[in-house]
Amino acid sequence: MDHAAVLALFDRDMRENARPFGPDSVVERVDGVVRHVGSEQGWNGVLWSDLTEADADAAIAEQRRHFARLGRAFEWKLYGHDRPHDLGRRLLAAGFTPEPAETLMVVEAGELELDAEPPPGVELRPVTDAAGVDLMVDVHEQAFGTPGTGLRHQLLALLDEAPDTVVAVVALAGDIPVSSARMELVPGTRFAGLWGGGTVEAWRGRGIYRALIVHRARIAAERGYPYLQVDASDQSRPILRRLGFAPLTTTVPYVHAAP
Repeated sequence: MDHAAVLALFDRDMRENARPFGPDSVVERVDGVVRHVGSEQGWNGVLWSDLTEADADAAIAEQRRHFARLGRAFEWKLYGHDRPHDLGRRLLAAGFTPEPAETLMVVEAGELELDAEPPPGVELRPVTDAAGVDLMVDVHEQAFGTPGTGLRHQLLALLDEAPDTVVAVVALAGDIPVSSARMELVPGTRFAGLWGGGTVEAWRGRGIYRALIVHRARIAAERGYPYLQVDASDQSRPILRRLGFAPLTTTVPYVHAAP
């Protein structure tokens, strides 16, 4: 895989030419910035920018004003190759708070090992309704320690209005949800995004995360997506590398609180 070429393709497909994440959101392009405006419960933030040292501070200030008018917290998703080189410092100075860095990792779907199955006693079940979403939210809150309100809103909206753009799955040990994940499929792009892979603490280290990656990869390949993309944490990066994912750059969410 030509890492530079794939990263440039990712920037075009998923950032510069981004599509709305759901039926209740829009993408706006203003003064060198591509921003995603969702509902109050959805994702709001900057996906891509083409800025210089001369205009970066003004663009940052404008995004702050825009989301303040909406009364929304928002995220500036900064990638390691974004310019200007000190954009992160400028965001800090403007009142943003950085969250932990992640690694953008990509694999060609045809190169991925597809032989992983869940451990004995664990079943992977598709999520297609509100009851399944509740199971996913339960796992999310246990695994990540954060509220699942936004996730519930996003999944219910997608399953109701755009079910072909999301693949959600929960891992059950008997009737107990122990892990979950989703995949977002944006029509017209070449990257299937793998998101939200989380396992409750007592069930970690048993191969469930790997099985969820492989399960979604099979579906992506069947639907014709040539690449799989993950924003990988320190915990998931070694597993993904063993599966064949390559790191392309880093990404840091810079978050600005609601007014």
